[in-house]
Amino acid sequence: MSHQQKTWHDKHKATLSRGQRAADIMRNGMGSWPFVSGFVGFMLVWAAINTWALASKAWDPHPYILLNLLLSMLAGLQGAILLIAAKRQDAIAAAMAQHDYDTNTEAKEEIELLISINRIQLEILQELKKSAAH
Repeated sequence: MSHQQKTWHDKHKATLSRGQRAADIMRNGMGSWPFVSGFVGFMLVWAAINTWALASKAWDPHPYILLNLLLSMLAGLQGAILLIAAKRQDAIAAAMAQHDYDTNTEAKEEIELLISINRIQLEILQELKKSAAH
């Protein structure tokens, strides 16, 4: 039975709170073409229903005051969600930078060990050459 080792990214994703996951999902959703298309479609349908379909009995006639109110509330909410997502992205970048630093520090220690082993080997080779020459 093969057991896949979790990567750092998988481990980090497993520690996210429900709110952090929701912020990521909303950021990815609102920053997509399907969202933009759906939103434009919603506004066109709203305008069509209130302008032509209901004509005299429209719940939000032509200046679309209610639609403007909804759009203003959505813009305020989107601003807050995007700020949350930006904070999350900063936290992810900081965690990745720390992980990279830790990896580089470990690699540096290993490289220094290999260099010291190489120096010892070179000294041994020089001693062997000297003793072989005598």
